[in-house]
Amino acid sequence: MQKILNYINGQLVEPVAGNYIDNYNPATGKVYSLCPDSDEQDAILAIAAAKAAFPIWSQYTTNQRSAILLKIAALIDLNNDALAQAESIDQGKPFWLAQKGEIPRAQSNMHFFATAIEHFASESHAMGDHAINYTLKTPLGVVTCISPWNLPLYLFTWKIAPALAAGNCVVAKPSEITPMTAYLFAKICMEAGLPPGVLNIVQGLGTKVGPALTTHPDVKAVSFTGGTKTGEQIAKVAAPLFKKLSLELGGKNPNIIFADCDFKKAVAESVRSSFTNQGEICLCGSRIFVERSIYDQFKTEFLAQVANLIVGDPLHAATKVGAIASKIHFEKVMSYIALAKEEGGQIIAGGHAVTLPGELSEGYYIAPTVIEGLAYNCRTNLEEIFGPVVTIMPFDSEEEVLQMANATQYGLAATIWTENVTKAHRVAAQIQAGIVWINCWLLRDLRTPFGGVKQSGVGREGGWEALRFFTEQKNVCIKLN
Repeated sequence: MQKILNYINGQLVEPVAGNYIDNYNPATGKVYSLCPDSDEQDAILAIAAAKAAFPIWSQYTTNQRSAILLKIAALIDLNNDALAQAESIDQGKPFWLAQKGEIPRAQSNMHFFATAIEHFASESHAMGDHAINYTLKTPLGVVTCISPWNLPLYLFTWKIAPALAAGNCVVAKPSEITPMTAYLFAKICMEAGLPPGVLNIVQGLGTKVGPALTTHPDVKAVSFTGGTKTGEQIAKVAAPLFKKLSLELGGKNPNIIFADCDFKKAVAESVRSSFTNQGEICLCGSRIFVERSIYDQFKTEFLAQVANLIVGDPLHAATKVGAIASKIHFEKVMSYIALAKEEGGQIIAGGHAVTLPGELSEGYYIAPTVIEGLAYNCRTNLEEIFGPVVTIMPFDSEEEVLQMANATQYGLAATIWTENVTKAHRVAAQIQAGIVWINCWLLRDLRTPFGGVKQSGVGREGGWEALRFFTEQKNVCIKLN
């Protein structure tokens, strides 16, 4: 049984207490490796290593830091297939999705911030001819980066890359559900020559290592992506200590289909935005609102395409919907399907677990599920399910669909389908979300700010926003005469 290790002070090490937890392959429901069951001792060692490394790493020139991060990016690219296979086995996603999308995006994250830091300029402000102000942007010190299980390496590097590029030293915690690619990433960092202590990876349960990683006095900032409840707990303990916080939390995103849309594109992309990665993406469009005049036509074509989605072995090329990431999450998703029925919803596609043959018979599979007939403000439509489950509802006017779309506590993303550019701008401006896609979905430019409103988060990631978060700004004023 393979043992995953922590990465502390440049070395792959066992947890101090020597304890491990089972790591499951969700496609088979079987344990296939062991993840460190780290605790406060491991977190404190990692923080100490990062603190010791900071004076050295922060004095590296921008070009020196950039060169190492570019080596890491190149090694991710070189190991794409191996990383993609590890991601598929660990998380349950189709291999092709990891190979063509998520591992390349991890490489892009490292490459983007390695080059962006070279263009991260400071401002200056002249006060006539008697004084000038300029801004220094300095790294914070030790920062904590906590990433989720749905897009493991993709979101792991999304946080680590800007933190390291800006000159910080990082203590990172991947999800205990998907620890494998973070472990492989540690090996890549070692091969690339990242100095010891600059990045430390503590594996294990958030309940055991999280308190030290979020409250330790040497940790200056916490960047977290995950569930809203966990984000709330982090804010409660970290905010009173005046740590910088970036919280990218849940989503319950509306997908609004107007009658004047490009119908063919709207249907195809709605299927993709509903069920990519088993719906386990915080940006998935889980509530589909369709203008009444095309509702029946849209529903018929949407269901026809959903029926063609193959639920199967994540390692098979034909598979479109893989395994749910864990048994606990599988049970949560199934409980929401039961809730939808209790709330009066009609299951018009899926709604059941899928049992595959042979060694996959104990895996965690759910058929792509479509539900109609629910009130827009019922629990099923307000709470994050985070699985291959969508609801579909008709609407009659812009005002009505905006009321329904904005009814949740979340405000991460939204998608609007219309060929009327004026309408598109008007509706986008009124949607309560940090990201709005018009006639597309998940089209990402790494230079743009990423984040949500309401209970979908605090702060922004991406581009200059990420580099600003991981630096402190200092104004220097010089009197000239």
